[in-house]
Amino acid sequence: MVKTVMVIDDEPDLREMLGVLLKSNGYNVVSAANGKDALKTLKKLDQKPDLVMVDMFMPEMSGREVCEKIRNDENLKDLKLAFLTVAAFGEYGKQMLKELDVLDYILKPYDIDDLIRRINKMLET
Repeated sequence: MVKTVMVIDDEPDLREMLGVLLKSNGYNVVSAANGKDALKTLKKLDQKPDLVMVDMFMPEMSGREVCEKIRNDENLKDLKLAFLTVAAFGEYGKQMLKELDVLDYILKPYDIDDLIRRINKMLET
């Protein structure tokens, strides 16, 4: 069965590039430009994505807020989550990942081979 990855990023070029990359590696892709659109889309989907990749720094609603809303929603709380970010996390950030049950965080700009390897690993668990 083909796995679906949702990409939430406010930068259209990054969203598109990641979508093309994921599709070329055999994944279905759903995308959203911000947290509000992402949450609306998640609630409408018949089939929930196998992984949700969330940009950490977005206007209006941060990636952390998106993840908190997902974890507090009875129908979405079990989704696999990963952060996309330009910032390396210190101890506080790593603790936040643990609290939100985020599987991984991937630094931008991406190393394509590493990105695909890590996505494959998250989808195996």
